[in-house]
Amino acid sequence: MSDRPVSQALFARASAVLPGGVNSPVRAFRAVGGAPVFIARANKARLISADGAEYIDFVNSWGPAILGHGHPAVVEAVREAATGGLSFGAPTELEVLFAERLRGFYPSLDKLRCVSSGTEATMSAIRVARGFTRRDVIVKFEGCYHGHADHLLVKAGSGLATFGVPDSAGVPEAIARLTLPLPYNDADALREAFANRGKEIAAIILEPVVGNMGCVPPEPGFLQLVIDLCREHGALSIFDEVMTGCRLAPGGAQERFGLRPDLTTLGKIIGGGMPLAAYGGRDDVMSIVAPLGPVYQAGTLSGNPVAVSAGLATLAQLTPALYERLEALGAALEEGFRAAARDAGVPACVQRVGSMITLFFREGPVRNWTDASGSDTKRFATWHAGMLARGIYWPPSQYEAAFLCGALTDADITRTIQACRESLAA
Repeated sequence: MSDRPVSQALFARASAVLPGGVNSPVRAFRAVGGAPVFIARANKARLISADGAEYIDFVNSWGPAILGHGHPAVVEAVREAATGGLSFGAPTELEVLFAERLRGFYPSLDKLRCVSSGTEATMSAIRVARGFTRRDVIVKFEGCYHGHADHLLVKAGSGLATFGVPDSAGVPEAIARLTLPLPYNDADALREAFANRGKEIAAIILEPVVGNMGCVPPEPGFLQLVIDLCREHGALSIFDEVMTGCRLAPGGAQERFGLRPDLTTLGKIIGGGMPLAAYGGRDDVMSIVAPLGPVYQAGTLSGNPVAVSAGLATLAQLTPALYERLEALGAALEEGFRAAARDAGVPACVQRVGSMITLFFREGPVRNWTDASGSDTKRFATWHAGMLARGIYWPPSQYEAAFLCGALTDADITRTIQACRESLAA
């Protein structure tokens, strides 16, 4: 009998009306087995399931809940905005304030455009890059996920100059061939790609710290090489900071590493838990976006008052003290996990940047998708089940980064480390 009977019953109902019983694939728990946990409510660093169980949350809505769930300032901002109207399809002062606040965090954003999802932001940024450069080829890195637009759902070919093949049914091969996938952190492969096809490349898009094959940081100098090669060959650099934006610092990875890409995509935290994202960059590049220029992109709900109110309230809470706290909590969790794996004699490595962290079940370091895909996913699934049974809600995939929030306590970290020890020993 299931130890989560209500979730089990809800999943059966959901499976009759939703593909796979979910509205986003990773929620189905297929990488770890069993039925997913259905969530009834959340508060601070806790999730409460439909079965009444309480979990310490390390998913945090896949990153947006950096303050924890139900932060009073964010809830009040949403309530106040909603009473005045959910959406108008017309300009508001709130979206201007929001854009000004974001530009204050990201000096690379001369101009920006609000959208409703990370996928919408990345596909729009790529369209702008193609329109600006009048080139078609996009470079992406294997293991970096940039949303489900057709030209981004590709996997690497067998050689450095091999164009992508579709990684999903429904993606035409002709579109996939315009995407050149390379190994992340491979400077030689990147140089060779530009030497061979530099005149065809419109842009490089990458996660400056990868979170979609687990937490994988860039090698020293790799991000700067991306920017330099783009400038040398007339291409544009796109930092996909949907995940890292405002998480690694108020100004994201580009603040943390002291870099300035041509275009940036943002999401998750900037919406405070609401569907909100943005893309932007250099003035000359963004000036080709309609209605100023020929690159068309639109959205009825873009910049709606409820979402930008949640975003503004969240951005106001991003203080130095918050990031210092997240760094301390992350360091304690990293060391605790590393010691637990060592004491258990389990081949594993822990990789962390700020409040993003992954326990890989393989010897490290993990530098790219080839390394990450060599992880012991069966051991991860067993460990994940053990963590869940001990009240820890961890991402249900070896290849997803976990996220810390500011509502976590020292006691939460201690409990999570102990759960890890027990799960590794089981």
